[in-house]
Amino acid sequence: MTTSPNAADHLVKDYVDSRFGQLHVVETGAAAPGDPAVLLLHQTPRSWDEFRDVLPLLGARTRTVAMDTVGFGASARPSEPMSIEQFADGVEDVLDALGLDDVVLVGHHTGGVVAVEVAARRIERLRGLVLSGTPYVDEARRERVAASGAHVDHVERTADGDHLLQLWVGRERFYPAGRTEVLERVLADALRVIDRVDEGHHAVNAFRMEDRIGAIGCPTLVVCGALDGFSLPDVPRLLSALPHAEQRVLAGTGVPSVDDQPAEFARAVLDFLDSLAQARPGRP
Repeated sequence: MTTSPNAADHLVKDYVDSRFGQLHVVETGAAAPGDPAVLLLHQTPRSWDEFRDVLPLLGARTRTVAMDTVGFGASARPSEPMSIEQFADGVEDVLDALGLDDVVLVGHHTGGVVAVEVAARRIERLRGLVLSGTPYVDEARRERVAASGAHVDHVERTADGDHLLQLWVGRERFYPAGRTEVLERVLADALRVIDRVDEGHHAVNAFRMEDRIGAIGCPTLVVCGALDGFSLPDVPRLLSALPHAEQRVLAGTGVPSVDDQPAEFARAVLDFLDSLAQARPGRP
């Protein structure tokens, strides 16, 4: 696997047709013969922009695509309630449209849960799986979340715009001080889906991961920020359910590890790609 420093000088934005309408994708880089492509799946309520700084780092090594999940960013938004299965349908349509038959799927938070469902369906197309900040969703978690009454990112629109401040404050606690520019990007994504801003979280909590994760047989990296209080406690359960998985903890970051520490996040994915290459027959 070789690195081309000029392979990711620019990002190419496009749309692909799907059963839901057009889905937005952003692509960079090119895969060498025998190397997998990478498909990136964002958290709720983000878009491909969550991976804006990661894309060129991965694209310098291989073909890398980030998509807007069904219902988010510039992708088509169906009228029916969102679900992980629906999100996975959209991912399958992107895989088909772009001819991604040998891919490493990388999902962050909601994207990680979607990646579990895609991997359970289409394991033959996956060279590997990266689950970043991914919760383990089972009946105990579903009951706990329901009992808590928590509504992540939910706000009621107000005529004076106070809901914008509520969104900012709700997300600010997860980001290091001074990362105003990243919070602005989060808010921009949230405003595009403001009427359904927390629906992706509900989809996560309704998903029966315990029924699906056992179907995953490809090499897996479970990566999580050391300060991610939502998902780090679930890492041991993911590792137990995926005995072939390895673990990596990113120091000094939490929920927003992708856009808070893009170089460290990309390095974790690139190291995983290297491990996959070394494991292939005929590789040194």
